[in-house]
Amino acid sequence: MEKYLNESLSPQERAEALTDAMTVEEQASCLRYDSPAIERLGIPAYNWWNEGLHGLARAGTATMLPQAIGLAAMFDADLMYKAGEIVSVEARAKYNQYTAHGDRDIYKGLTIWSPNINIFRDPRWGRGHETYGEDPFLTAECGKAFVRGLQGSGKTLRTAACAKHFAVHSGPEDIRHGFNSVVNSKDLEETYLPAFEELVKAGAEGVMGAYNAVNGEPSCASPFLMEKLRDWGFDGYFVSDCWAVKDFHDYHKITKSPPESAALAIKNGCNVNCGCTYTNLLLALEQGLIDKEDIRRSCVAAMRTRIRLGMFDSHTEFDNIPYSVVSCEEHRKFTLECAERSMVLLKNNGILPLDENKIKTVAVIGPNSNSRICLEGNYNGTADRYVTFLEGIQDRFSGRVIYAEGCHLYKDRLSGLAMANDRLSEAVIAAECSDISILCLGLDSTLEGEEGDTGNEFSSGDKRDLRLPESQRILLHEVMKTGKPVIVVCAAGSSINIETQPDAIIHAWYPGSEGGKALARILFGDVSPSGKLPLTFYESAEKLPIFTDYSMKNRTYRYAENNVLYPFGCGLTYSKVICENLRYSENIAKVQVKNVGNRDTEEVVQLYLKDHGENAVPNHSLCGFKRLSLRAGEEKQVEIPIPEKAFTSVDNEGKRAVFGKSFTLYAGTHQPDVLSEKICGTKCVSTEIML
Repeated sequence: MEKYLNESLSPQERAEALTDAMTVEEQASCLRYDSPAIERLGIPAYNWWNEGLHGLARAGTATMLPQAIGLAAMFDADLMYKAGEIVSVEARAKYNQYTAHGDRDIYKGLTIWSPNINIFRDPRWGRGHETYGEDPFLTAECGKAFVRGLQGSGKTLRTAACAKHFAVHSGPEDIRHGFNSVVNSKDLEETYLPAFEELVKAGAEGVMGAYNAVNGEPSCASPFLMEKLRDWGFDGYFVSDCWAVKDFHDYHKITKSPPESAALAIKNGCNVNCGCTYTNLLLALEQGLIDKEDIRRSCVAAMRTRIRLGMFDSHTEFDNIPYSVVSCEEHRKFTLECAERSMVLLKNNGILPLDENKIKTVAVIGPNSNSRICLEGNYNGTADRYVTFLEGIQDRFSGRVIYAEGCHLYKDRLSGLAMANDRLSEAVIAAECSDISILCLGLDSTLEGEEGDTGNEFSSGDKRDLRLPESQRILLHEVMKTGKPVIVVCAAGSSINIETQPDAIIHAWYPGSEGGKALARILFGDVSPSGKLPLTFYESAEKLPIFTDYSMKNRTYRYAENNVLYPFGCGLTYSKVICENLRYSENIAKVQVKNVGNRDTEEVVQLYLKDHGENAVPNHSLCGFKRLSLRAGEEKQVEIPIPEKAFTSVDNEGKRAVFGKSFTLYAGTHQPDVLSEKICGTKCVSTEIML
């Protein structure tokens, strides 16, 4: 038996044996994302590229969870773990069947290139909805749980997670291939790197580099960033973003040819190339730009991951996962639960939940009313059934539902030969004929997403401002003029300023295949909304720093000075939950939580720490959270651990240490700021901590 088949040896030993059995040409071929078979060694072809951001993506039917930003809005690590588990179980089920049929195509492997843990620092960034928001702590907690769910806890990885995009990456999309992110040492350590460190130390098997450079070093060949990975004990494989190594010579202009780019990447620790540049590795070898050990070293890393996934084992514990788990009833039920917990109630003048005894006719109006695309987000799979907002309301409401599309998502007309605003009068009539109007507005992945995505209309997927498209602003204004009650449901993956104020606002994100059912259950009070904003909603993009400025000054809730519309952590329920009697001891916060309202609800208790030392962030930082269920009148004592790292701060040289001696700890269902207290109607409780 070949040594690499000996399952009693370590993955490192097996990978070295397997690599050393190859020729240098064969080793180099294994570093392409579309690695060919090496038949003489019994190594099948393998495509490294697979996606699972919020459900297994791009390879047919799969469970479609809410987009990542919506999952983050749940503020629940346990649910994040389950989400990752569902992705990986379905990936294994499909992998088992695909390989049995000889199908080793793209999007059918076990290396899942998720999660995206970039910091959503600017609301104009089109890919922000792929992330877990703007806060390093929330991002790390969500990311670690998702990684554990993807990978499992056994000897064999169920799938291999990949933390991306390393690092300092959050737009603009249209210049990302040659963009140099200039960032100081404090912001690096304080904001951009912590989540990556946490995920690497939690065992994430993969790390993907970004397109951009960081302080002059392309991310996929950055000595500075690669040294960080070594310091953190990274023991997996590093993969370039797709065609990012090609950017070295095409856009960054730091190399002059593909062989030079391939050499720079592999010598700095990029093991696998998503793209075509590593087809030049042998030419780089011939030109003396690299040596055989450079290729061998990366091949060992790549084979080690494949071995950890059990690809060369006689049997793994996952081989018998049946195809029937794909989009099964249990997974669809979980999708619904996530959608219900992710939607954020931003405003409610008392109109919600709707009283069916007082309403006979409901108008459902707007371009996202009956849209499947607005349920999906990007990096998505295909659900076997979708429930749009319109369908969910129709299924749930026993009275009459009048539907009017109202307008195009962003164009000034729906019919090419018609006049501008051709569906506006229909929408107004529907509103006039109804007791209440539910306007389903917002964006979808054709408007905000990744540069190069098919259909993105504006700024390569980035947003130009924070307003609704003009067609929708006109629609909202005209429906509001009817004087009938209006509820706005906004599907978007980012900060939106509705401007015109309706009676209630629900931010639904891109809520997955069961989004319409979840919305209807919230509207009619079957469940209480309980999502929280994982990012700040701003008043205006014009008041933000320029998009290309990566300084954290006046960005995100930790540094914000003004311009806040709805704060990070904000979100209403149908009840009222208060926090009292906060105590702290030995890194544990204990707080009494009571539902003083008259409805059962879930709520998220949030802990924030204010460091009064000179190196602290200007405001305060999230340091713990816990989701819980409370019946009307019920009271619980909640214990939430606070990591020791929460008491550290970062000086201007990027050194992290405990500099402060005096801290204020806050507990509440929102941030401890005046605007959050005004919106949510409750105050945080606090206690002082001296170290």
